[in-house]
Order: sequence, then C-alpha cells, then structure tokens
Amino acid sequence: MADPAMSVTPYWELTFDADGDPDTGRRGQMLAEVVDRGVEDLVVFSHGWNSDRSGATRLYSRFFAPFPELAPAARLGYVGVVWPSMRFCDEPIPDFPRSVAAEMPPRPVLDKDTRHALLETFPGRATVIDQLARLLDQQPREEAELEEFGRLVRMLVEVVPPGPQALFAADTLAEGVPQDEPEIFSGSAVAVCEEFTRALAHLGSPDGVQGFAIPNPWDGAHELLRQGTYYAMKRRAGTVGERGLGRVVGQLAQAAPGVRVHLVGHSFGARLVSFALRGLPQGVRTVKSVTLLQGAFSHYAFAARLPHDPRAGGVLQGQQNRVDGPLVCCHSRHDSALGTLYPLASRMAGDAQGVAAFDIGRTLGAKWGALGHDGVRAVPGTPSLELAEALTRLPVKGCVNVDAAAVVRRGGPPAGAHSDICHRELARLVLAAGRIH
Repeated sequence: MADPAMSVTPYWELTFDADGDPDTGRRGQMLAEVVDRGVEDLVVFSHGWNSDRSGATRLYSRFFAPFPELAPAARLGYVGVVWPSMRFCDEPIPDFPRSVAAEMPPRPVLDKDTRHALLETFPGRATVIDQLARLLDQQPREEAELEEFGRLVRMLVEVVPPGPQALFAADTLAEGVPQDEPEIFSGSAVAVCEEFTRALAHLGSPDGVQGFAIPNPWDGAHELLRQGTYYAMKRRAGTVGERGLGRVVGQLAQAAPGVRVHLVGHSFGARLVSFALRGLPQGVRTVKSVTLLQGAFSHYAFAARLPHDPRAGGVLQGQQNRVDGPLVCCHSRHDSALGTLYPLASRMAGDAQGVAAFDIGRTLGAKWGALGHDGVRAVPGTPSLELAEALTRLPVKGCVNVDAAAVVRRGGPPAGAHSDICHRELARLVLAAGRIH
C-alpha cells in the first residue's frame, strides 16, 4: 500500500538504531517486495541532520518527486533510510519554507525542541543537558563557567569511545594511525568558544537577529554544543552505514541479485552511504552509483595518501572501487556550514597547535575541508565538472566532482546553502550516475 505522504511508489523505509541494527520487519518487507514488484533500479537515500521520521519522509518525498517523469520507462523503487540523528531547531530542514522550521532565538539558548531532541539522542544525560541549558540561559561572565560548559559538552557526547573511529577528524586518517585527543574538547573551552564566535560573526547575522552581530562568547558556546553533537552524529553515521546499511545491501544482493542499487546521501547521510561501502560483503557488486549531496566529511576520506602526511590515508581509501559505476560528489561554495564551521571544528579536533592560529580571513579548507564544499581531494584522475556539463557527459567509473553551486545556493547564515538540495537537476544527476533512463 502506498504511503500517502510519499510522492513515489513503491517506497520502503529502512530504520536503524544507533548501533546499526535494522528494524527487521521493515527490512524483511523491503527484501521480499522488491522482488515481487519487479524493481530493477533501487534508489536508497539517507538524510543527514534530521531529528525525526516526519522530517526525513518529507525530504525524501520532495527529492524523489521528479524521478517518475524523468525516467518514465525505468522500473524504479525507492528507499528512505531513517537513523537516529538530531537537528538543532535553528537549522532549516532541506527545502522547507523558513516558516516551517523554528526561528532562531534572539540569543543563544537551548530551546525546548532542541532540548527534547538532545534528551532523545543522548539518553541518560538529562542532568547534563539541564546544566547546559541553565548556563546558556544565564550566560555568566566568568571564564570558569565557559570552561564548565566545555566539560559538560565533553561529558554529553563521550568524546573518547572505544574503537578506531573515535575522533572528529578520523575521516582523514586510516585505521591504526595514532591520534591525539580532540583539541575542541580537551583544550581551553574559552579559546574554542571565542573561535566559534569569530566564525559566526564572519558568516553574518540572520535577518532580525542581533545575537551574532555583537561578539558574545556564549554564541560560540552554543556552536560548541552543536559541533559536539555533530561529533557524535558523525560517528553514528559511520556505524549505521557500515554495520547497518552495508549489510542490508548485501542481503538484498542475495535475495535479488539483478536489482541495481543507487546510494544517495545528504550531509552526514553522505557519510553513512559511503561507509556502507565498507560494510558490503565480499564480492557484492550491486551498488551501481553513489551520489553525495553536500557531504559532511573530509575531502580526503577516499585518498590513499594525504598531501600533508604521505604516511597516512583516508578512512575510506579505495572504497570507491566497490561501486560498479561512479561516485559523484556534489559541492557548493555557498555551503557555509561546510565551508567555515566544519573545517574549523575539524582543525580544532585534530591540530595539536590548537585554535589560536586560526585566521577567519583565510581559507581553512586546504587541510580540514569537507567534500561537500570543495569536492573529493587527493584521488588521482578525479574530474571536476560543472553541473550542466555533468548532466550531459558523466564518467561511468571512479570519483567525480560536480560543482552544484548553480542550484545549491539558497540559505542564510550560519549554514548557508547546506540544505538546499531538492532540485530537479540533482534528481537528473542521480539518474545519470546510475545510467537510469
């Protein structure tokens, strides 16, 4: 039965918990019905920073809507991945009118919706969340209180979990490479908050909001909490991709070996579908394309060698070879979340020199950039195309950078166009990557 909230059919939902374990009922239904419905091409989309199923469903419905008209002869099926992430309520949902998303408060506070999302995302941390909310509300002037705020953020997100993928900047380093504790959490919280405050001021002030216009270290403290939360969500996206989605795609390959799979991800969802490649069982070649929309992970993730450290490589080095087709990376210079805030957070997570050398007037992205801002780096032979060009002649194999700034351009500070992804042209790009007609 068709989902009335969905623009396309057949559509299935795959739900995973934080450990990558799937809802077995939904997984079983999808595996059985893909065969029964005669699906030949299955488009699997993962959201990024959405906190609930309804937001993810609306995103999928808007993005998938042009597909039937663009590929009328194709036997398409659609899957929406739902995983436990969260969204700060001052962030727009992809392609939602501003009135739908909560408006930013006039000062950095922890609004009730964001607090509720934190409680759901970090169960058992209610006391810590209450203390964070109190400090943001009171904004005491003592530096010791900012340091306490930093300690609480660290406690909330548990910054030193077991396993090799513990660090924020781990995408730029292969497993087994020693890494120091993140400066963003272990260093001076006052210095970190001041850096984020400067970055936010540089990005500009949203209409009618004065909080970012006057330097206030508690603006930076609020951003530290946001980035700390993303730190945890970034780890989780990799876990759900590798342990969850990758295994399900392998099960689908067994149940329906003729079905061609096309992975699509936005923001941390791009990280999730990329890590799914690591979780594919040996010999599975059913993934025919991967399309990354404003991917929020390192532009060196697929590199065999890092330009600044030839002894190390990206955590996903060579995984593009698991795709029997192209891995298309869409990027946009209008994405402020990835152009400024992401590399700043990554630099503070992995640079032992600390944050004091950060110059807001210089480009941060050379070492710590995200591939959704400037594309895949340090992978030899990766072509760079404009969107219009890619829609006419897309390579059939390997990494491909596509400058999508012509359409991914709407959005105010601090995130910019990070969530501006629901465009007919991007739907056409997914179809072109998968050679779906």
